[in-house]
Amino acid sequence: MKKWLKFAATGLLSSSIIITSISPVCAQSGSILEKITDLETTEDFAEDTSYSLLRGNNLNYGSAKISKLASNKINVYGYTQCHHKCDEVYLDLFLERKVNGSYGTYKSWEFTDTNVSNLTASIDVIVPSGYYYRIRGYHAAKDGSKESTTTLTDGILVK
Repeated sequence: MKKWLKFAATGLLSSSIIITSISPVCAQSGSILEKITDLETTEDFAEDTSYSLLRGNNLNYGSAKISKLASNKINVYGYTQCHHKCDEVYLDLFLERKVNGSYGTYKSWEFTDTNVSNLTASIDVIVPSGYYYRIRGYHAAKDGSKESTTTLTDGILVK
């Protein structure tokens, strides 16, 4: 009898270890469950910074960040940094939402300023919960010639 109890206890323990270790992280997207991929993170924020590929004279870098504030609210942040004051500085932010396995633009904003060395935007957005969201950024500086770079954050789950 002791041998049988020991065998049963060992089987239950190993079954529970296997079951808990293979449960995937999913988000409900409409009525479809979506698995986390390399494009998403389990954190409540994601950010990306990209330096000008040309190592030019105008644009230094661009940065984009997305942060979860509540179960239906996020913050979208973007920053374009120049080496000096430029004639025009650009910051375009695209909030993308994952639906049925693909990201598409959900909302977008375009900012431009003149005779500045940087441009910043921070926007709080109410969004439907149960989806992954990410930020795509376009950062540019024009002072004679125009230099640009792009950023793309990982997706974060808003639930």
